[in-house]
Amino acid sequence: MPSSKEYLNYVLEQLSGLSDVSYRAMMGEYIIYYRGKVIGGIYDDRFLVKPVSSAVEMMPNADLELPYDGAKEMLLVDDIENREFLKTLIEKMFDELPEPKKKKKSDIGCL
Repeated sequence: MPSSKEYLNYVLEQLSGLSDVSYRAMMGEYIIYYRGKVIGGIYDDRFLVKPVSSAVEMMPNADLELPYDGAKEMLLVDDIENREFLKTLIEKMFDELPEPKKKKKSDIGCL
């Protein structure tokens, strides 16, 4: 079941205390970025984040869930109503997240 645009808008509103949050639609779901780094996504109307150590520390009882078949487990954010918690969570996660991969010219549109 694809995620709803309404749930995406709700999550983005909850993250509005952060600057430079963006998203990309992908196969009915949404990848969420903070300052250019992937922090997680919205899958089946669930907000999941990467299980980096700071996220695990802030959410020690969070469920690990699969965003889709064959993916790595991610942490379910269940305190989605708490904007201050979300802001702190994402800011703490940022330094642990990998830098975005640079696309090589040979990777773009070659057949």
